[in-house]
Amino acid sequence: MQDFLEFKTISKGYPGVQALADISFGVRKGAVHGLMGENGAGKSTLIRLLSGDQSADTGEIVIGGTVQHYRSVRDAFDAGVIVIHQELQLVPELSVAENLWLGRFPGKAGVIDRRKLLDVVRQKLVEIGIDVDPAAKVATLSLGARQMVEIAKAIMADARVIALDEPTSSLSSRESEILFALIDRLRAQGVVILYVSHRLDEIFRLCDSMTVLRDGKLAAHHPQMTDITRDQIISEMVGREISNIWGWRGREFGPERLKVERISGAKLGHPASFSVRQGQILGFFGLVGAGRSELMRLVYGADNRAQGSVLVDGTAVRADSPSHSIRSGIVLCPEDRKFDGIVQGRSIEENMTLSSRRHFSPFGITQPKKEAELAETFIAKLRVRTPSRKQDIINLSGGNQQKVILGRWLSEQGVKVLIIDEPTRGIDVGAKSEIYEILYDLAAQGMAIVVLSSELPEVMGITDHIMVMCQGRIVADFERDEFDERRILAAALPDITSVSELPSEQVQQQ
Repeated sequence: MQDFLEFKTISKGYPGVQALADISFGVRKGAVHGLMGENGAGKSTLIRLLSGDQSADTGEIVIGGTVQHYRSVRDAFDAGVIVIHQELQLVPELSVAENLWLGRFPGKAGVIDRRKLLDVVRQKLVEIGIDVDPAAKVATLSLGARQMVEIAKAIMADARVIALDEPTSSLSSRESEILFALIDRLRAQGVVILYVSHRLDEIFRLCDSMTVLRDGKLAAHHPQMTDITRDQIISEMVGREISNIWGWRGREFGPERLKVERISGAKLGHPASFSVRQGQILGFFGLVGAGRSELMRLVYGADNRAQGSVLVDGTAVRADSPSHSIRSGIVLCPEDRKFDGIVQGRSIEENMTLSSRRHFSPFGITQPKKEAELAETFIAKLRVRTPSRKQDIINLSGGNQQKVILGRWLSEQGVKVLIIDEPTRGIDVGAKSEIYEILYDLAAQGMAIVVLSSELPEVMGITDHIMVMCQGRIVADFERDEFDERRILAAALPDITSVSELPSEQVQQQ
């Protein structure tokens, strides 16, 4: 069968970086095609070229036998191409319906018929199987719900080619199942799906074929998924064997460093208490919506506390702002890097020195030399892959953006407690190992680390102790020698007392 989507000798370079070099492969009509590779391998660049956001230096993109000559994203849209980026492209202050029907509102003489708009979108969402209120403002939705709105937007546009970039990174297991059903429906309709993910179980479950990129080059192309192993794909991605991605190692713990006593707030009604010792990595596990992020926002001072206290080395921390937490030694790497972590449009250097600048820039007088030296130090130390510290941070891969946020806090003086929410969301297997090594090194230096993750293998693989949350409560905790996947998952599931009550396939999906 002839390929419906073809990339022919695609090359793209940026100053100091050859992002893609002679990439050629094709995808059949009605196929789900996996696109894999480490962060920085060239996947995002290829997707940007497909979307019309950028142009290739050389090569052609062919859709349905026609060579595409994009001048803009609109040209790609008109050709039937929809790209759903990992960093979502929604307008937060508009409603779900307005986002889904943007540019084609029903009405006359410039007056929008809002009732008709809501009715049309509500019907479409029911047909698709996505349970989201069309009148709700996007800014009020959870990250997972926003992701589902993006997916609905692509389906409602009658696309011929859809590229999904880490689509399940913010979805609950139920939402993921809805997505997989939608993908199966689109496949049956002949739509080409380009599926970018670091989750190998999803690749094997969904994909008919796959391509692996490494360092901007074609590392492997598999027209069929038969006889491909997980180890083979990992080896193709990283160019080396990774036998133990987690790399956990035991260490001695010091005295209690962080103590949280009966803390609660508007978004977390049930009081929560826990503590972390020097050198300890404490994991918080729970399904999407369990309350992990809400709890840590209270600890960090990002949300107001209704009651409770936070102590660092026995000293109470003021509850009214993150700035007081930072000065007390508590820092937070948020779940949503794009909206809460990085400053878009600013350089790596500016993002990395954002907090520590106050130590060497009294009275607001900047010291460019010191900022440059600090940025260069942590770019090297954390192995941030970039041609220059002046590079706009938005051009970095997710893993490298996470390293920059870590560098920001490591350059801050006196950090005692690091809270990191979904540390490797949307990050490839090689970069995951590097970030875990950074966390182990910080723990070995006496820092107390709190890791929030919805990926059970991750939280079991890298932490010393696990606390489980469900429906806004801490419901269980496990020492490392008590780690058991079934027991931890059972604690995380609402109204389920034992995983044995679930069908085996649902256990694996969760």
